Amino acid sequence: MDLLSIIGWGGSALVVVSLLQTRILRLRVLNLVGCIVLVGFNLAIPVWPMVGMNAVLAVINVVHLWRLLRHRHDDLEYAVLEVNSADAYLGHVLAEHQRDISKFNPGFTKAASPYAFLVQRGERTIGVVLAHDAGSGRAQIDLDYVLPKYRDFTPGEFVYRRSDVFTDHGFHQVMAPPRMRDSAGYLKKLGFHRDGENLVLDLPD
Repeated sequence: MDLLSIIGWGGSALVVVSLLQTRILRLRVLNLVGCIVLVGFNLAIPVWPMVGMNAVLAVINVVHLWRLLRHRHDDLEYAVLEVNSADAYLGHVLAEHQRDISKFNPGFTKAASPYAFLVQRGERTIGVVLAHDAGSGRAQIDLDYVLPKYRDFTPGEFVYRRSDVFTDHGFHQVMAPPRMRDSAGYLKKLGFHRDGENLVLDLPD
């Protein structure tokens, strides 16, 4: 197989692999790269209809990526709703994603988490944050879960930005869940700092 054929097959493989992704951002990036490779391949053959089609698809991917990244940390794109821990809809969301939640949070149970927050994007629930009172004015995060599709966008951060959802309950600090203690880069950007073995976020008075 010559080099040109390898490039063509490689571009096609990238497009196919992109469609298998569950994360939106990864899908768009892989699809864009695949389209660019196929534009070059079809220019070299040349097959002009395929050049045109892949060029248009590349532009569409660029536009979608621009929109996704522009709103990645936009407060106006997300809403944080506090719900009762016994809320039926919350129970439904947790049950629907139980396998994925258990994969990253073995042994998790919502019974010990009286504080519950849903992260919304429009009408769609894309994340759940659960917490309990750890004493001394600290809220311990038990679960910071994001649907796989939106995992590249860290929507859970909007719960921590909205400090009033915790201060209204008398908390002055938020403690990161143990499994996130190695995610120092992400947490540091949100204002978390190390306090002994814990990573904590100081909330404004």
